Amino acid sequence: MVSAREFHAAGGVEDWRSLYHLVSAHFRTDSLSEGIALLEGIGRVVGTAEKQVRVDLRADGVTVSLGRRDVDAARRISAVATELGLAADPSAVQLVNVTLDALTGEAVLPFWRAVLGYGQLGEDYLFDPVRRGPGFGLQQMDVARGGRNRMHLDVAVPHELAEERVAAALAAGGRLVSDEHAPKWWVLADAEGNEVCIATWVGRT
Repeated sequence: MVSAREFHAAGGVEDWRSLYHLVSAHFRTDSLSEGIALLEGIGRVVGTAEKQVRVDLRADGVTVSLGRRDVDAARRISAVATELGLAADPSAVQLVNVTLDALTGEAVLPFWRAVLGYGQLGEDYLFDPVRRGPGFGLQQMDVARGGRNRMHLDVAVPHELAEERVAAALAAGGRLVSDEHAPKWWVLADAEGNEVCIATWVGRT
């Protein structure tokens, strides 16, 4: 698989944004019929990449995600959208994960897998088999942390919009907990200390 940096360096993928392991694009539409026309076009051009394509169809837009950073598939899908006169809106894509701090991940992950009815990817990540809900991951802790939330949200956004999202959260009453790892991620908290990370692909391998 190509890296996020390699993907974005390729030509013809300007509509797409890396969000953790996915790349996504959102195409604005004026009706369901326009969205269905886009889906039909995607079905014609994706070929062997069909199984990695995930689509969310709404009357005002279609969000397309690729489970791999497939430059060729992204280019073909964008070409279909261009032919139909549909513009991409990168600000409309994001990926939300729920992250749980755990001392013994192997002990708690089976519980969450059973409760959520999710599948497992690797040693510490769960996913919704029908792609309706957020991902669920574990963050390994060495010691318990008093006074800190054990669960938080991770919100992956287009890299060029991250600082704008952070600023909006701060203006809405949040506070900056840490920007030590920015632009990879910023840690923010609401007025009561509940935390969230705003993340991008920048700085990730």
